[in-house]
Amino acid sequence: MSETVHHQHGYIHRKDDYLRRLKRIEGQARGLQRMVEEEKYCIDILTQISAITKALQSVGLGLLDEHLGHCVVDAAATGGREAEIKLKEASDAIARLVRS
Repeated sequence: MSETVHHQHGYIHRKDDYLRRLKRIEGQARGLQRMVEEEKYCIDILTQISAITKALQSVGLGLLDEHLGHCVVDAAATGGREAEIKLKEASDAIARLVRS
């Protein structure tokens, strides 16, 4: 009989927190749509865009921190090809976050 190994991601212990934050961001995005529909002042819309961007960056940085502290550390301890892959993934993710 084959046993399936279920790998838990580093953020799993904060999953509810991340979901709450993402739902709040979703609400902000809907509010932003309403602002455009209602032809609100440009600066007010840009302020909301900035707030949503910062909130998404905060979630992204939290997930990156979890990834480094869990997935990358575990792979580095194991070594080999998996460690190289995880380090490359982390490096690429950091580059994407810096560019955004």
